[in-house]
Amino acid sequence: MKILVCVKRVIDYNIKVRVRADGSGVDLNNVKMSINPFDEVAIEEAVRQKEAGKASEIIALSIGAKAAKETLRTALAMGADRAILVECEQEIEPLHVAKIVKKIVEEEKPDLVFLGKQAIDDDANQTGQMLAALLNWPQATFISKLELSDKTADATREIDGGTQKLSLRLPAIITTDLRLNEPRYASLPNIVRARKTPIEEKAVADFNIDLQPHLVTLKVEEPAKRPATVSVDNVADLIAKLKEANIL
Repeated sequence: MKILVCVKRVIDYNIKVRVRADGSGVDLNNVKMSINPFDEVAIEEAVRQKEAGKASEIIALSIGAKAAKETLRTALAMGADRAILVECEQEIEPLHVAKIVKKIVEEEKPDLVFLGKQAIDDDANQTGQMLAALLNWPQATFISKLELSDKTADATREIDGGTQKLSLRLPAIITTDLRLNEPRYASLPNIVRARKTPIEEKAVADFNIDLQPHLVTLKVEEPAKRPATVSVDNVADLIAKLKEANIL
């Protein structure tokens, strides 16, 4: 069984995001970047399935600037066997990403495609669903548990108020939630191996996909600062404060 895992380079989740002075977007200068946390969970799950004897090969795929090679090397250090970078310097929308991944799927013919349920930069939560529609493959999103057999994938997914169990015929699309697993730290030998592993590079122009954006960002603003909190001694004081704030 071959597993393709999509990974994205994003601002590290520990970093405070800064907005550009002109409001045109997020300032990425001198900012620490890392693998999207949900994609890290997807890589970990693929590696665990391989360790369990359910998968034979793991391919990590990233679409972005040359700097995304570092993200792919993280995936290789965690246990991916191969890595593919589709170089694209411009920002692209989830539909464009799904169309590019579809082309890679047609070339590599994986049995499963893993994606994080969303990227923490745009929080779009769209690529996996769009890819499933383009491929006409079954999908399970927000999964917190996965069991694989030769021809099926049994997934437990998070829904409002509980969980839902699905059984999918392979090939299929899986998007991972944080509760699925705890990603491992890469060992030093694996980091060294990842540094020496060649990364296959492709140009986005080779895919003949129209990357014209459907959305235009008008302005990016930081959220309003929260007012200072106030402590109260009893319920009566709490109600009085709520009335002062016109909440009651």
